[in-house]
Amino acid sequence: MTTIMRKYIALFATMIIGINTMAQNPFLEKQWNTPFGVPPFDKIKFEHYMPAIEQGMKLHDEEINSIINSKQPPSFANTIEALEKSGYILSRVRTVLDNLQSANTCDELQEIDKKSSPLITAHYDNVFLNERLFARVKTVYDNRSKIKLNGEQSKLLEEIYKKFIRNGALVSEDKKPRLREINARLAMLSIEFGDNLLKATNGYFMTVDKIEDLKGLPQDQVNAAAEAAKAKGLDGKWIFGLNKTVVLPFIQYAENRALRRQLYQYYLNRSNGGKYNNNPLVAEMAELRAEKAAIMGYPNYAAYVLDDNMAKTPENVYKLLNQLWTPALEMAKREQADMQAMILKEGSTFEVQPWDWWYYAEKVRNEKYNLSDEELKPYFVVSNVRDGVFGTANKLYGLNFKKRNDVPVYQKDVDAFEVTDATGKLVGLLYLDYFTRPEKRSGAWMTNYSDQRVENGKDIRPVVSINLNYPVPAPGEPALINWDEVSTFFHEFGHGLHGLLSKCTYAYLSGTSVPRDFVELPSQIMENWASEPEVLKTYAKHYKTGEVIPESLIKKMQAASKFNQGFATTEYLSASILDLDYHTIAPGTEVNAQCFEKHSMDKIGLINAIPPRYDSWWFQHIFAGGYSAGYYAYIWAEVLDADAFSYFNKNGIFDKATADSFRKNILERGGTDDAMKLYRQFTGGKEPSVEPLIERRGLK
Repeated sequence: MTTIMRKYIALFATMIIGINTMAQNPFLEKQWNTPFGVPPFDKIKFEHYMPAIEQGMKLHDEEINSIINSKQPPSFANTIEALEKSGYILSRVRTVLDNLQSANTCDELQEIDKKSSPLITAHYDNVFLNERLFARVKTVYDNRSKIKLNGEQSKLLEEIYKKFIRNGALVSEDKKPRLREINARLAMLSIEFGDNLLKATNGYFMTVDKIEDLKGLPQDQVNAAAEAAKAKGLDGKWIFGLNKTVVLPFIQYAENRALRRQLYQYYLNRSNGGKYNNNPLVAEMAELRAEKAAIMGYPNYAAYVLDDNMAKTPENVYKLLNQLWTPALEMAKREQADMQAMILKEGSTFEVQPWDWWYYAEKVRNEKYNLSDEELKPYFVVSNVRDGVFGTANKLYGLNFKKRNDVPVYQKDVDAFEVTDATGKLVGLLYLDYFTRPEKRSGAWMTNYSDQRVENGKDIRPVVSINLNYPVPAPGEPALINWDEVSTFFHEFGHGLHGLLSKCTYAYLSGTSVPRDFVELPSQIMENWASEPEVLKTYAKHYKTGEVIPESLIKKMQAASKFNQGFATTEYLSASILDLDYHTIAPGTEVNAQCFEKHSMDKIGLINAIPPRYDSWWFQHIFAGGYSAGYYAYIWAEVLDADAFSYFNKNGIFDKATADSFRKNILERGGTDDAMKLYRQFTGGKEPSVEPLIERRGLK
């Protein structure tokens, strides 16, 4: 056999393997033959991703070319709707890849992400910088007053036109190559930031050899630490990693101050130097974003981002943050004084430090209100809290939840629930992913595997996933969570309702496709029901006795509801200001992350005992999570949620008319209209007031 013949045979074999791989690739199937059309996780292999991404880009290019080369004049149907529906295969594979990267990653997925990211970024640059395509979009937009469009169609046209503008369609040709370079580099830096943080978090654990060093820790924490040590072959020892659900209970209860300091300092300094150093990435991202803003015609990156949000300008955001900063800092200083008095009372003279705050806050709360997290925790079993969340949704919106064991899941501990309305009609599918694991990024979030939309007259219901990070209980122990974690469940479920109850025509506008500073309204308002006595009594049941939480304990919770709000508000606001400071730098500014953060915090007078909620080198929200120049959104939306819940307080927390109005005007509408207009439709035309927020946080 000749060398040439061998080459042809090898080439032919490669082609056959490629054809077979494509034919068997689940991502390339027209429809998934699974319950509710969920991804067939059990059939998706690592080798399916890149061929599907490449084929998805090819098909998307063909769809774009079909729009561009149409012989018909540009119209809403043949240009805007066609563009909105294009790229389905690529979007589907990216959705699964992105979601699993967050919830259940591994080395293989991380490599696929790194390999595909520059290709996908370049692909979408080609779409949004395509002059012929933009010309058709612009023609439709310029003639919008002559076209009969309904409200949602008008909003889709506006948003798609705006997306082209915001992606550089009007940038001069000589600057477009640099814009492409920046986009590609930022995409890679974001991936590297997240990977570094995950590896740094998983790469350290503190080992404790003596049981006496664990004095003060709740027994379930001790047991979990022993199990974690056993899993690493360290029988008879206890280990504590850098996951927040491990660190915070330790610094809240452990009497050994030296160990509290050791664990907390490692937690605060994840990715601050060393093998997984994020500081150079932070600097480069901030500098590149400033340069991108200049190319796009904005004075800074925050101005570019906020132009598309409710806030509109950095000045408006700073105004709100500064309005809250002074009273919050004053309250935090009073709280610090209470802790310092407790330290002196115990016979010590050291000044309260960050690793002391949680510990002494717990002591002060016990002394003032005779209440501790450990007293509440036995009443908060994860499954009971879930049932309380479901029950709240049932009373508000008539929703019912049925566990489905026949639905593919991406990890064995994930539950799937079929969601129906009061008539039995399908609302959507809900995944609940409760527990922390090394393969999962920190925090809590909601995402979609499939967006709600209308196709060929059929309402396609969404597939929604809620991801939490609760500590895994030791074998035989109940899954108990603290009050903050209960609130987090209600919060993320609010996002879930926003996705599930969507009633839009276009996926582009459905569910949570709203401005960043509006998206937190549905989530934050749900937190209010968690602490309502009527709701508490449905899910807060002692894990041993089944006893419903007593009235006396509820009253303690209510009395202590504003406790430590100076700390909570100050650490949040400081992170929000740090975010905004990074993104208001002028183009050409050189950044050193450590120096920049210190200057930012010194400028506002943040006290040493309170670090910002996120230090720069592990501020995933803004450097790898889509919240750049947008972390303020939580407090902006809290103004809305406190104001909105005041209507429920006035009319009844389960008042049908109020709930129906919130559902109809907020939850169902997605991004089909201006966010403030939607809000005013709920309130009957009234503007939101900041007073309910100030009252709630006790900042008066």
